[in-house]
Amino acid sequence: MTLFFEIYLQGGLLILGLATIVWLISLLIKDASIADVFWGSGFVIVNWAYFYLSVDAPLARHWLLNVLVTIWGLRLAGYIFWRNHGKPEDYRYRAWREEHGSRWWWRSYLQVFILQGFLLWMISLPLLAVHFNQSPADLIWLDYLALLIWGIGFYFESVGDWQLTSFKSNPANKGQLLTTGVWRYTRHPNYFGDAVQWWAFFLLAIVQISWFWTIVSPLLMTWLLLRVSGVAMLERNLSQTKPGYEVYVKTTNAFIPWFPKKPG
Repeated sequence: MTLFFEIYLQGGLLILGLATIVWLISLLIKDASIADVFWGSGFVIVNWAYFYLSVDAPLARHWLLNVLVTIWGLRLAGYIFWRNHGKPEDYRYRAWREEHGSRWWWRSYLQVFILQGFLLWMISLPLLAVHFNQSPADLIWLDYLALLIWGIGFYFESVGDWQLTSFKSNPANKGQLLTTGVWRYTRHPNYFGDAVQWWAFFLLAIVQISWFWTIVSPLLMTWLLLRVSGVAMLERNLSQTKPGYEVYVKTTNAFIPWFPKKPG
């Protein structure tokens, strides 16, 4: 375990360095929103670092994780970059910028980039656990289950983002609610899909049950998406800005997809 935590610490230092670089760029362009782009891409970078630091003879499971994390992280980072490119700073960071004024340049480092980097480091635990495992040598049923679950999560996240983007691109839908496609079954398909993929990464780690303690990663990610930066924050905003959202809340699950209920 000593070697595990040595590699984990090196991953943390790598994340710290990357977060600092992204923070300096945010000062130059006066836009802290690039922290959101760093989130997905940061996991890709630290996963590959864990792979190179841990693995002498790569197994199929190691390559499977590399592929899944890279697809997830780069798609998310690319989508957020494309969504935010050419637009003003996200309203969350803009509000903090106005609140802290001249202190924001250094507060943003702690409040946004260091905090996000620390969470990224904590959540990356099962990624290192997978690469640290050298057995079983062949894929087992748990690996295939993880792949299936990851596919379900990736479907809800990517299709949810695509459907929302298509909906917003139509001027006729301005101010309206998207309640079709995967949005018919959950009010937040992208957040649900994101969380599910991290449960899949955790399943890849526990092919050796001794790594079950890395469950802190998917639990933390799910809690963040539900209670902090995802569902809870967005629900507060949508309930005030979208007409008909109260009916949508009564008929459609917030997170886990299910068939819609009848109004009333």
